[in-house]
Parts: sequence; C-alpha cells; structure tokens
Amino acid sequence: MSFWEKLGLGLKKSSAKISNGISDIFTKKKLDNSTLEELEELLLTADMGVASSQKIITEFAKQKQDRDITDAEIRSLLAQNIEEILQPCEQKFTVATDIKPYIILMVGVNGAGKTTTIGKLAAKLQKQGKRVSFIAADTFRAAAVEQLKAWAEKLNIRVFFGSDGCDSAGLCYDGINGAIKNSDDIVFIDTAGRLQNKSGLMDELKKIERVIKKIIPQAPHKVLLTLDATTGQNAVAQVQTFREIIGVNGLIVTKLDGSSKGGILVAIAEESKLPIYYIGVGEQIEDLDAFNAHQYACSLVDIDK
Repeated sequence: MSFWEKLGLGLKKSSAKISNGISDIFTKKKLDNSTLEELEELLLTADMGVASSQKIITEFAKQKQDRDITDAEIRSLLAQNIEEILQPCEQKFTVATDIKPYIILMVGVNGAGKTTTIGKLAAKLQKQGKRVSFIAADTFRAAAVEQLKAWAEKLNIRVFFGSDGCDSAGLCYDGINGAIKNSDDIVFIDTAGRLQNKSGLMDELKKIERVIKKIIPQAPHKVLLTLDATTGQNAVAQVQTFREIIGVNGLIVTKLDGSSKGGILVAIAEESKLPIYYIGVGEQIEDLDAFNAHQYACSLVDIDK
C-alpha cells in the first residue's frame, strides 16, 4: 500500500464526516445562503478553523446561487478551495550542502511524535548519503532518551546524551562540538516539550539557542515543530506558542492515521502560513512523506486524485 493510500484510509473518519455532511445539506436543496451557512458549520466541525472556513464559503458564494448542485460538484469545489489554502505550505524540505553541521532543532509537546519523527527523517537523510547524529536534549524524560537511542541503534547513528536531569544547553554545546570533530553533516536536537510550564520551557529553549549560536552563529538552521493531528484546534495554539518561544520555520504533522480531525491542516495552513514539510500516518519509517496539497485535499473530501 502506498503512503497516499494509507493516508486516504487514515482520513476516512474525516472524509466521511465531510462527505456525509455535504449529502445531508445538499440533498434536494439548492446552493443558497441557507445551505452555505450549513456548509460553514460543517467545515468548522471538521476542524478547519474559522478563518479558512470563512474563506472557503466566500469562494462558494461567488458561484451562481439558487441552482441545483450535486454532491460531487460540492466536493470538487471544496477540494479546489482547500488545495488553494494548502498550496503555499507545500515546500520541499532541503538541507544546505555548504553548511556542516546543519543543525535541526526539533520542538513540540510531549507525545506529539517528535522523537519518532527524528528517526524517520534521519533515515531519509541517510539514504541521501548524509552523516547524521542525534543529541538527546530532553534530559528530564528517560523514556525520550531511550527512544532516541533505539532509533540511533537501528540506523547506526551516533547519539550524544548525558545523565538524567543534566543541563540540556550544556549537553547541546558538547554534542555539537563532537559533531564538528566527527564531520557530521546533520545534527538533530531532540528537545523537551513541557507546555504546562511554558516559562520554564521558553527559558530552556532560549538557552539552547544561545549556546548553539556560540558555536555556529547562523544555527539552528531549521526549527521544526511536530504537531499531533488528533489534538485538533490545540495544534493551532501550539504553533502560536512555539513561535513565541523560538523561531519555528517548518511543521511536521503526525498521527493522521485514524484521525477525525484531518481538517486541522487547513486551519494550520491558513493561520500560520508556515511550510508543512512532512505528514505522518504511522510508526514505520516509510509512514512519513512529503506534504502534497493536491493529494491531501482530495483525500480529505474523498475524491479521486
């Protein structure tokens, strides 16, 4: 089964909610103000957010009113509008070849799939011939360190870690210097994500950033935020919070397999305008793929790609 077939199955709960909702609204009804209001409510319940839902309805309102319209036409129009919102966020993930080591700071709340995503991305970069290493900077969760070690062993990647509760910024300092000596191409830094203590997390990430810049002034070169799709609108709030804390410049959305909140990518795209580099549909290495706006829009409304 291809990745996009898996995504289509994963988004069945979301696409069924949207498709059934469209059928309920437009069966024996015309396209008019009343049905547009119902459609907007449907988009909101599908986690597409207020701004993107209003934007889509504005486009629908440009259609000729008081005419019969089929479910298929509605879904096709909806897919087009969703794709237009998502398209600017479809950007290829690249690593500069003239920068060594290229520092990628991974952030996100605990449980979002951050460590697993690091392993999957590292595997992709290894296939491109890159020498990759890890720094286990989530020093307060032994489970996170062990998980990163497991990925490192699986991929035969060097991982730098310290004792439980050690200073994460100091660990990053030593780890990056080690990566320089080892001529690593790319370094992934796995960070903590304790949002319940926002001020503490902010201080920690800012300190890590300052320490990194002491060694490589332009680093971190990428700050990637991992988001769990099943959290719905909380994911939008997380984007805002982490952008306040540190300069996030790319997103990875995980756990889209079986989620009924697939519309959240539309809300995130409209609200943040940040690149969505990858999306994930499972635990295996191959279950992470580059984001494709057209494929995603079609899967979300369950139409042929």
